[in-house]
Amino acid sequence: MGKQIRFTDTVLRDAHQSLIATRMPIDKMVPILETMDKAGYHSFEVWGGATFDACLRYLNEDPWDRLRTIKKHVKNTKLQMLLRGQNLLGYKHYPDDVVESFIQKAIENGIDIIRVFDALNDLRNLETSVKAIKKYGGQAQMCICYTISEIHTNEYYINLVKEMEKMGADSIAIKDMAGIITPANAYSLVKDIKAVTNLPIIIHTHATSGIAEMTYLKAAEAGVDIIDTAISPFSGGTSQPATESVAIALEQFGFNTGLDFSKLKEIAEHFKPIKEEFRKGGILNPKVMDIVPDTLTYQVPGGMLSNLLSQLTEAKKEDKYEEVLQEVPKVRAELGYPPLVTPLSQMVGTQALMNVINGERYKMIPKEIKDYVKGLYGKSPGPISKEIKEMVIGDEEVLDIRPADLLQPEMENYKKELGDLAESIEDVLMYALFPQLALPYLKKRKDPFHDVPIQNVTVSY
Repeated sequence: MGKQIRFTDTVLRDAHQSLIATRMPIDKMVPILETMDKAGYHSFEVWGGATFDACLRYLNEDPWDRLRTIKKHVKNTKLQMLLRGQNLLGYKHYPDDVVESFIQKAIENGIDIIRVFDALNDLRNLETSVKAIKKYGGQAQMCICYTISEIHTNEYYINLVKEMEKMGADSIAIKDMAGIITPANAYSLVKDIKAVTNLPIIIHTHATSGIAEMTYLKAAEAGVDIIDTAISPFSGGTSQPATESVAIALEQFGFNTGLDFSKLKEIAEHFKPIKEEFRKGGILNPKVMDIVPDTLTYQVPGGMLSNLLSQLTEAKKEDKYEEVLQEVPKVRAELGYPPLVTPLSQMVGTQALMNVINGERYKMIPKEIKDYVKGLYGKSPGPISKEIKEMVIGDEEVLDIRPADLLQPEMENYKKELGDLAESIEDVLMYALFPQLALPYLKKRKDPFHDVPIQNVTVSY
């Protein structure tokens, strides 16, 4: 057969994060893992993103334990995770010693490939992660956060790829969080990247805007090596396109997917009733399955669109929706075209909303926007105009160093704070990332009744 194309299935991470807010517990996964392992996938995305947070917050699960359990059942297929560079899985920059320790433990507990990205494509924020991934024997899959603007040309991305290769990337992922990469753009970008590197190229998108399957077909024709899909019950909408359907289409075009279709059918049958449970329980909101072509017009992720609408509804200003949507690209341009990915999408959206609701631009400015303009998140992709800088931070200085250079090592402090509640470095890292969630979890593990009030019972005869 013709050219080979491999598949990464996202059902164990991004698919259920996108459709049911990461609520799938490990016991729904275990019975099908060994079948999945024999289906011919390149890898499974199983960890990272919001899984760590959701395990502790909603599922009363130890996220490290989840990873070890999956590893126990998956012997042939690589396991991968999504990591936000210096932010790890949280929303702020962590010191280098925390980043290195986290990556060491992720690899020791079963992760093979770490897909690592920075929201601003500021490669300085990926240095520590990539060094640690290489040091502990993992594969560093470095991401281009895909976005569209006058500075985000193919040439811009190609320069990023060349730098990533120098930094030691083992593969390059085109990560389209918003589902805005069109078939034509995917084709030309993959072609151009393939012309400058021999590293494997992966493409990741979401089905929100209704064109993802066409995008994957054109990326495959351009020579992409691996695509991200989700087994059918957890595919479509804000998730990825369906594994089986995309595989059938590509096989007919002469691609060899290496997938076993009878096994894929078994996997889909396993997840169908699980999806039904979430649908009946109201956790699967039918809205996430809507096709939103507006994402292509406004270049705004679907989740951000619905978020803005609900904020406007709360403020009883729904009539301002179009106005806010037109304000988003203006704010984004003024801030140097940051990609609209967590946390930048929320920040840009909030600023646009405030500008419209207050009837005066930049009258109110959130602290996060001030920190961003100061350089605390990293370097903005394009320049921020002098006028906007003055409006946002006055004459305060803009940092030009790597933000994490301002941070002191913290691991020893975290160990001291936890004391004998921590039974392992994994526990310490859980606390470092999510202290409010980890503390009650670890206390309960040590003493299941720690939060039960003691009652004095007097017995009278």
